[in-house]
This record gives sequence, C-alpha cells and structure tokens, in this order.
Amino acid sequence: MTGKSDVVATLSSAPPLAGVRSSSFAAMLAVITGINAVSLYVIFRALAAIAPADRAVIATTLWTVFGVLVVASMAGAWWLMRLRNRWRIAEAAAADRATRLTAEIATHRNTDAALQGARAAAEAANLAKSRYLVGVSHEIRSPLNAIYGYAQLLERGAGIAPEEAGGVIRRSSEHLTNIVDGLLDISRIESGVLKLNRDIVPLPAFLESLVEMFRVQAENKGLQFHYHPAANLPAFVRTDEKRLRQILINLLSNAIKYTPTGEASLTVRYRGLIAEFDVADTGIGIPATEIERIFEPFERGSADIARAQPGTGLGLAITRVLAQVMGGDVAVVSTPGVGSVFKLRLMLAEPGDAVAATARQRVISGYGGRRRTILLIDDDPAQLAVLQGLLRPLGFSVYAASNGPEGIDLALRCTPDLVLLDIQMPGLSGWDVAMRLRAVAADGDGAPVKILLVSANAHEFAAGGDGGAAHDGFVTKPVELEALLDAIAGQLCLDWLSDAATPADAVLSAADLAPAAARIAELRRLGQAGHIRGLEAALNALAEELPASRPLVDQLRSHVRAFDLGGFLRHLDAHG
Repeated sequence: MTGKSDVVATLSSAPPLAGVRSSSFAAMLAVITGINAVSLYVIFRALAAIAPADRAVIATTLWTVFGVLVVASMAGAWWLMRLRNRWRIAEAAAADRATRLTAEIATHRNTDAALQGARAAAEAANLAKSRYLVGVSHEIRSPLNAIYGYAQLLERGAGIAPEEAGGVIRRSSEHLTNIVDGLLDISRIESGVLKLNRDIVPLPAFLESLVEMFRVQAENKGLQFHYHPAANLPAFVRTDEKRLRQILINLLSNAIKYTPTGEASLTVRYRGLIAEFDVADTGIGIPATEIERIFEPFERGSADIARAQPGTGLGLAITRVLAQVMGGDVAVVSTPGVGSVFKLRLMLAEPGDAVAATARQRVISGYGGRRRTILLIDDDPAQLAVLQGLLRPLGFSVYAASNGPEGIDLALRCTPDLVLLDIQMPGLSGWDVAMRLRAVAADGDGAPVKILLVSANAHEFAAGGDGGAAHDGFVTKPVELEALLDAIAGQLCLDWLSDAATPADAVLSAADLAPAAARIAELRRLGQAGHIRGLEAALNALAEELPASRPLVDQLRSHVRAFDLGGFLRHLDAHG
C-alpha cells in the first residue's frame, strides 16, 4: 500500500508534459502521419480508377480526412508519449521503493542480530556475576570463620597464646580488607578514579616476604617454588607498595592455584629503572583464544578446572589495569597443558640514599616541637579506644567525642590542632561537622583547624586539601596505623622521633640555622618558584656550609625528590 501511494503521489505531482521531449513527439507524429498519408493515397488511386469523373471530389475529401487524421495523430502521439513517461516514472518509483525496502529489511536484520547479541551478553554477564557473588561469599566466609572461631576460643578462655590468636585475626582481617579493596578498585576503575601512593619500598625484603608466603602454599600443595632475583636489585624503590603487592599476589596465587603438579617460579630482572617480573608455572595453560578474555572482569576461562577453583574472577582484570595505571603492562605466553608465563613490566625508580635511609623500619617514640592536641570524633567506642591507644603514647593531647554536636562543643574548648572525624554518625554527619568546624574558625580569629576524615565510606573518598573542601585529607577504614601516622605528620608538619633519631638531630632551632640565613631564604624562594634543580643545588650547598644541618637537609631533600613542594615549604617553616 505504501509503494502504491508513493507511485500515485509521484505521478500526480508530475506536470502534464513532464518528460515529453519534442524530438520523440515529432518522430512519433511523423511515423503516424506517414502511415496515414500512404493509406489515403492508396485509397485515392483506387477510387480515382473506379470513378475518374469524381477525381477532384475524392481528392478534396481525402485531404480533409488527412487533416483530421493529422490532428488526431498529434493527440494520439502526445497521449502515447505521456503514457510512456508515466510508466517510466512509476517504474523508477517502484524500483526506488524496492531498494529502500531491501535496505530497511537489512537494517532490521542487523538490529535484530545486535539485540540478540546484547541479550546473550547480558545473560552471560548475569551468569558471571552470579558466579562472582558465590565466589565472594566463599572468600569472605573463610576469613570470617577464622576470626569468629578464635574470638569464641578467647572468650571461653582456651589455652591459646594471644600472639597466635592476634596473628590469625590480623591476617584474616587483612584478607577481608583486600577483598573489599578489590570491589572498590573495580568501582574506582570504572569511574576513572584511582589513587596511587609514592612509597619507598625495600624491594629485596618485600619480594622475600612474598616468596616465603607462596613457597609455603606451594609446598602444601606438593609443588616446587623457585625464586630467581637479579643480582643488581636496588635496596629501595619508589612505588605504590600496596598496589605492587596486590599485582604480584594475584599473579603468584593464580600460578599456584592453576598448577595441579609441577612447579611455579618468580624471576625478577632490573635494568634501566625497569623491573621485569616473570611468574611461570607448569599448570593447565590457557588457549590462545582466551588469553584476552581472562583479563575481563568475572571471567576465568572455559576449562573445568579453572571454573572449579575458588575466587572472585577479578584478580587479572584488576592486575592489568593497575599495571597500566602504574606505567607498565602485563602480558602472557601460554601453551595448554604445558604452562603459562605472566610477564609484568613496571618502572621502579630508586630514591636518593638519604631518602632510602629514612625508610628503614624504626619504632616511633614521639615527635619534635611543641605538644599537639588531637580531637577524635567517632560514634564507635572501639575505634576511639584504638586511636587513643596509638596517639597518647606518642605525646599527643587526645580528646574524644562520640557524636557531632559533642565534638563541635569540645573543639571550642580544647582548640585542637587536628580533628580525626568519622563520616557516618547519628545526627550530624562528618561532612556537616567539618563544615561547622570550618564556619566556627571563620567566625573567630584563629586559623582553620586541620581536619582528617577517617571513615569506612570509601565511596565518598575525596582527597581534600584543595582550599575549597571542608577537610584536609581522607583515611579509609580499616586504618593502617603507619598510614595514619604519615597523614598526621603531613598535616601537622611533624618530625617523628625514634630510637634512630634524637631530638637534637631531628629539629634545629632558628639559632642553629642563623649562620645560613641567606641560604634558608634562597631555599624558600626556590621552593615557592618550584625550581627543583635549584633546590637540589642549594641543599647541597647548605649541607657543605653548615654540617649540622645535614639531618634537616636530608628531610628537605626527601620532599624535593617526591616533588612535594608544599611539604618542603611547611617543613622549612617549621624550622624557623
């Protein structure tokens, strides 16, 4: 019906003589007129032979008939030409409509195929997520069972050493934290937000701890585990320790998990600031068609033994993205039935000697300078107890509040240097409390109080400290105590004291630095200008000019090499 209406519309819209060419019309008219002329001439000759006396009358009559036929021929020729033109237009419209219908049918077929593909992908994703939820449930219940069991044994007074129970509970809690972090990593990766730290990592000791952990796992499974470190491994490197550990644990655990018999190995090479980690196994292998697929979330390959293994199916997906974010990549070479080799390449730069020296393990006993006051606001009594137990032995004046209004009232009375604030609290949330504390400081004459958010609401993570936010930093729960101390030191410009440092060499007074006042002024100017090379040269000159300043120079140089110019200037100001 649509095609017919299109043709009718096309014909009705054509002008009366549309497409009728004069040459064609003249040719057709000439043919018809010629036929008529020949026919009338034959009739004239026949009638003239019968009645010669009426020859003139016959001629006149036939000429009249010829004239009428010429007029009729013109009309007939025009009609035939018009009819042929209409036919051609109708034929062209029908062909065009047929072409459009064919294209529309092809489009519908493509759309249907796409819908079927999307439906199959959605069903596959749904099944993958169902398997993932089962795996997550299993992974979470295992460490929870250990924590729950040891907690019950301790409550019943069983003869278990506190160190043993504490170690099991801590390791199980770390495992739970890693699972939650994996889920958060997927969320952050999908949203394009992933924060990397610049830690100073003792690489040989770091790798040895991983190797010992997985050597025990391999031996328990009846496998051999080999470790081949390069002879030129640097003592310290600068990278995100947590992410590097996460990547290597994922690769090593997979190597042991998917190797029924044989061996697994870790080979480390280092050249030109590039570290290469080869994790090899003699396991089930991966078909070439599935090598890219195993790096997708929730995918674990098609082999039955792979699907039977416990896990979440997120490890390799997170591993590849983390490696790429850290400036490296992960590749794999595998042969089914023979084994696989996962190759990780990362840039791991070496920190300066002075910076590396400060990274060695030490027991913090306090901090230099005046006594600082910290206010804790959290509705969890256990969390308050943990933080008070950490901070009070270090020399802080610690006040605690269990809700927002109480915390605001306490802040007005104790004038804290730093507030550690939870987000999720009854009544006023942490965000509301932070904004009210900022407003109170703005109404008064004092400087704004430093605010660190300490919360399990990792999805609300915001770095802060940009001058516009109501907080200066964010620490996620469960709290890693060393990371919390680093955050506190960064906010209050503290120099920690330990058995390896004394107050005399940790902090220099303005009088000690008076002979180098010009050099200190130059350092401040270069720091404000962001001149990194100039700062390195000025620090070297200060160390040569005033040997007593070497501890301070080492601390300042660590900020410069980390490109932390804000921390550099704060540290410089803290020493007058």
